Amino acid sequence: MSATAGVAVHGSKTVRLSGEALKVIRERFVPRPAIETWPATQDGADGIVARLRAAPLRERVPHTQWCRVTGARQILGWLQTFPGETWQQRWNASPAAASGQEWCRRATEWVGATGPVTGPIVSSGLVALVLADVVRPSLEWQLTRRAMNLQDRLPAMRDPDGFARLEALAGPERWASLTGRQALNALIRIMVAKGGTLADIAVGDALEYLDALRAHHSQSAGHTLFYAWLRALGTLPDDAPATLRNLSRATGQVSVEQLVDRYHLQCQPVRDLLVDYLKERQPGLDYATLDNISRFLARSFWADLEAHHPGIDSLRLPPDVATQWKQRARTKTERRRRSDGTMYDVVTPRLDSATLMIAVRALYLDLAQWASEEPARWGPWVAPCPISEADLNLKKTSQRVKARMDQRTRERLPALPTVVRTAKELLDQARLRLDAVREAPAGARFEVLGETFTRAKRPGSTWAYDHAGGRRDMAKREHRAFWGWATIEFLQHTGARIEEMLEASHHSLIQYRLPTTGEVVPLLQIAPSKTDQERVLLVSPELADVLSTIITRIRDPRTGAVPRVVAYDYNERVWNPPMPLLFQYDRSGEPSHMTGEFLRACLNDVLDATGLTDASGLPLDFDPHDFRRIFITDAIRSGLPPHIAQVIAGHADINTTMGYNAIYPAEAIEAHRAFIARRRSLRPSEEYRTPTAEEWDAFLGHFERRKLSIGICARAFGTACIHEHACVRCSMLRPDPDQRGRLVEIRDNLLARITEAEREGWLGELEGLEVSLAGAQDKLAQLDAEQTRRSAAVDLGIPTFRNVAGRHSASPLRPG
Repeated sequence: MSATAGVAVHGSKTVRLSGEALKVIRERFVPRPAIETWPATQDGADGIVARLRAAPLRERVPHTQWCRVTGARQILGWLQTFPGETWQQRWNASPAAASGQEWCRRATEWVGATGPVTGPIVSSGLVALVLADVVRPSLEWQLTRRAMNLQDRLPAMRDPDGFARLEALAGPERWASLTGRQALNALIRIMVAKGGTLADIAVGDALEYLDALRAHHSQSAGHTLFYAWLRALGTLPDDAPATLRNLSRATGQVSVEQLVDRYHLQCQPVRDLLVDYLKERQPGLDYATLDNISRFLARSFWADLEAHHPGIDSLRLPPDVATQWKQRARTKTERRRRSDGTMYDVVTPRLDSATLMIAVRALYLDLAQWASEEPARWGPWVAPCPISEADLNLKKTSQRVKARMDQRTRERLPALPTVVRTAKELLDQARLRLDAVREAPAGARFEVLGETFTRAKRPGSTWAYDHAGGRRDMAKREHRAFWGWATIEFLQHTGARIEEMLEASHHSLIQYRLPTTGEVVPLLQIAPSKTDQERVLLVSPELADVLSTIITRIRDPRTGAVPRVVAYDYNERVWNPPMPLLFQYDRSGEPSHMTGEFLRACLNDVLDATGLTDASGLPLDFDPHDFRRIFITDAIRSGLPPHIAQVIAGHADINTTMGYNAIYPAEAIEAHRAFIARRRSLRPSEEYRTPTAEEWDAFLGHFERRKLSIGICARAFGTACIHEHACVRCSMLRPDPDQRGRLVEIRDNLLARITEAEREGWLGELEGLEVSLAGAQDKLAQLDAEQTRRSAAVDLGIPTFRNVAGRHSASPLRPG
């Protein structure tokens, strides 16, 4: 469970660390103060009116100009009744500064106390004073009333060059969109409240605006595009946050004291000991491990002891206390809901109990060892360890985990084709619905896939209403369907971890020219992750299709480049540098990285549509890591040597790889490998000789005998046909595109024979014919997919490293 989650600890809640990164940024970047004196607000009333009558403040329409000047005079006359040496000071002293909403309702009453006025003229006068920078209403004031329609005038008056650059960077489509107008409004509001140009807007100003926006509008998610525009302008300092998204949820790397204090430990000496102990180990740990150990020791160990044994203050645990704690550590209590809605408690084994006990045992043993070096510091805390070696006998636990993993793999491996097919069907259907709603006029009815919808009346909207009154956002559904499909395809073809998938970028695609044949091979570079081991994977044609589709989708339509985005590492609690990540999307105009939480939700959408169930009848669930286990199992089952599978999977130990394999036990693999080694050592050297002419002819003849009327057989040399020459059914048949017509004839003949068998009641023959028909249709589908892949080639922009081809051994490769 994440350390940032508010996990209950026996009645008390942990301190939430989410938002700590935002606190650090607020301390580092403070907003500009709201000043009350500057040249424009110190002018006299006559000087201000004169400025309003001259360029650039003068309005082109005479009536508008008269309203602006008249309203400004009336407001200035009213403000003179309040104390202050500048117009801003008088504004702050007036009731108008307290609430923008009050100004809208009572401006005529307030200003009318000094003479006859009308509401529109007063509102027009206030706009003139804001444009002239005479008064600066606060951000809160601006957010509590309707916009003053400054988008057309203020940019040209305050910073024409800056806004022109910004518009060019954003592009005309984004600039004119709803999110673009919201971003422009945000920048204008900040300039109205603080003055200056775009280059003067500070990071603190942006944070202050977001705080004010959230205070007045709870639905303010996605309103950070203005900050991305400022970053693109290059006006912010180099150490400014790369994005303001999700800062309220991020923790950043907090101190050890914060990691321990989130669990409210009562015994101060023990609390100080745990802080000191963790600081001593911190240099040798990554942050994720430090976070886990702090949670084990502070929450699962000491906070649990304090909850069940109030007043405990020593690590020397009585035998009964230690026994009770170990029993609690091995199990956990979950609240579950019955079918009638009532809740009940159930005790289940804790999966991380062994890791917890290892952390506690390490604490006791470390203290005992360190006490010999620093007795004054660690000696008082040395105590007998309550965790014995017998408690850490993980053989049964490992066997249970292996059995559970194997069972998951065996259940999900046969279901994988269904999941893949369903993901593609959902994507195709979502695209058809999205195209239909875009083609339909606003407010019109349209039909797609047998369903009738009515498009929303707002121009450009992708919302549609069905006959039952439900509302669907077709663009959002297509978005989720696409990334669900992309996630499944990427994971099943690479066997990568989900964090590795999220870190895959456009730079991960490289080309390598084989030094022997000169063939160019596409490779996918997997960045160091769990084991800090970088590796490369061969890109199969199917994976190339997926990658090309993703790159085509995320490319900037103006430049053709993949946008660089900043991703938050939820394990190490740091922001990674900007990179052209593959799993990104346009979120309210700002390129944003995908999160594992979102991709899991997209995966669940596909699983819900499959209707698959497990052995207990419950809906079959897929975790992203299940695809990794399936990938390794299928690879080894298909004949890939385990040590090669280990390299592809990025495991440091082959036993880990074999633990993922659900087909063959580790003992059988090791025994087989040992047998091969012994056989090679005992085999007489005479066997390693030049083949005879007859043997060579037999080898060449094998390839001639593989040629068939509809393709070629891919079985290995020296192997017999295992399907009794039922080639249409065989997965080893590689159909020839030139023989498609012959395959169509075979399929049509099978359909006719099936019809005859159904009519005559030949049920025994019917089953065999249906199997052959499925094989023929599968071969036709392979040919169609190959044709589509060749006709839909996409330039991926893969970098070429020509020097890599020259880095090969000077000695020729020898067989064996």
